[in-house]
Amino acid sequence: MKIGVSVMDAMTKKPVSVSPDENITNCTKIMLDKHVGSLLVKENEKLLGFLTERDLVRMISMGIDPKTTKVKQIMTTRIITITPEKDIYDAITLMNRENIRRLPVMVNERVIGLITLKDILAIQPTLFELTMDMIDIKNSPQKM
Repeated sequence: MKIGVSVMDAMTKKPVSVSPDENITNCTKIMLDKHVGSLLVKENEKLLGFLTERDLVRMISMGIDPKTTKVKQIMTTRIITITPEKDIYDAITLMNRENIRRLPVMVNERVIGLITLKDILAIQPTLFELTMDMIDIKNSPQKM
């Protein structure tokens, strides 16, 4: 089922990024200032990972000091990407299958944007129902 809206049309074109050596306290300030729930972690334009709200919660629960901890120590390094010409239905399907909420948009190993579940729902609110149906299917007990 294609929606007819490309990832390029829905993505954030200037995602916020930080260096892997940035400390966590500064990153949380950046996230608050920019109103974002994640930061791309890049070094010399190479995407290394993400710093997400979930990473921050995990860090706090472990008692790790955000003032002395660098992004590279706690960032998510599992990176799943998408290309800009894909339909947003493909993006939402991939997000659900991989249990993620954001996808870097890549062309020739270069980040050109970021698409999040929030971006998709902002441009195509009718997908909310589809998203919830997919989540329900994934979380329902398997019948034997």
